[in-house]
Amino acid sequence: MKPLVSVIIPNFNYARYLRETINSVLTQTYENIEIIVVDDGSKDESKEVLQSYGDKIKTVFQQNLGVSAARNNGVRKSVGEFIAFLDADDIWLPEKVERQIQKFTENSEIGLVHVGVEEFDAAGNILKTRLNGMAGEVSQELLLSKNAVILGGGSGLMVPRKVFEEVEGFDLRLLTSADWDLFYRISRSYQVGFVNEILLRYRIHDSNMHGNVARMEREMLFGYEKAFSEKDAEIQEIRRTAYGNLHQVLAGSYFNSGQYFVKHAFKSIRLMPRNFSHFAAFPLRRLKRRLE
Repeated sequence: MKPLVSVIIPNFNYARYLRETINSVLTQTYENIEIIVVDDGSKDESKEVLQSYGDKIKTVFQQNLGVSAARNNGVRKSVGEFIAFLDADDIWLPEKVERQIQKFTENSEIGLVHVGVEEFDAAGNILKTRLNGMAGEVSQELLLSKNAVILGGGSGLMVPRKVFEEVEGFDLRLLTSADWDLFYRISRSYQVGFVNEILLRYRIHDSNMHGNVARMEREMLFGYEKAFSEKDAEIQEIRRTAYGNLHQVLAGSYFNSGQYFVKHAFKSIRLMPRNFSHFAAFPLRRLKRRLE
């Protein structure tokens, strides 16, 4: 008997996307799946959509506590040996679960498997395909913030239950950076597996949490504080570079959103003077954007 995979779908006011999301799980080539949708206090027509599926899914209703609480609650209600998460606005391709289970079967040292991603907009237009995920020991790469490491956020993730419980799940204090924080904690103890195929369609729209740069700043700084509280010498050795890169990323995020970015640019340059050339190109980038 193939191991049971519990699919946890947190939902908050995404009735307009929810049916397509659930159907993408129901049509997986891997059959031993349970679907648990945790509705996080929705005020739209989500309840009606969920009720239309009858006993094909299990639905949990809770007051609005945030995506991390919804995911953790879904895991508590589940029984599968493996846990996969899917945000209520994203879509899986049919072989996603099967390919991830194969990867776990190939290597018992893996604690997390992610997949290639296709990003698309509200009109269904493909914006980007991403197959640049990493595998193996990736915890330092997550801290250095220079390369794509684990793709797809929560929607691309599959993890053995024992690993999820060992790291105590998602941090309830985090929303936009909860995925990164969980990835980092798992990667400190386990190898990461990557399926080099487009198996997740990630929807880009105005309601995406990652559009809130100020929240991302607070949460990533908090996540780094947690990570660097560890006394491991190898981790402390990259601290200056990691923070320099983080402030570069934050400066770029504020710049791209048209907000004040200079504070993080100065911090990045102070920690890593070679980053000056990166920020020196910002005026040209701004001019080019105005001319487009």
